[in-house]
Amino acid sequence: MTALTVRLPDEKHRRLKALAKSRGTPLNRLIDEMTTLMLAEFDAETRFAVRAARGANQARRGLDLLEKATRKA
Repeated sequence: MTALTVRLPDEKHRRLKALAKSRGTPLNRLIDEMTTLMLAEFDAETRFAVRAARGANQARRGLDLLEKATRKA
């Protein structure tokens, strides 16, 4: 496991500590949960972008085939 030093404004640190306390969890666990959520969101966006790019290529190919078929008719 890696230790990480983060510089935060005092007010933000105070609010995060209060949030952790209200949830009954240590501040360290709260930060860990927040980063897990952010990484999951990033991974989902990345997967969506890859699938959208594949779909765009397939749609373009389909439109090209349709255009080619209608020219012959």
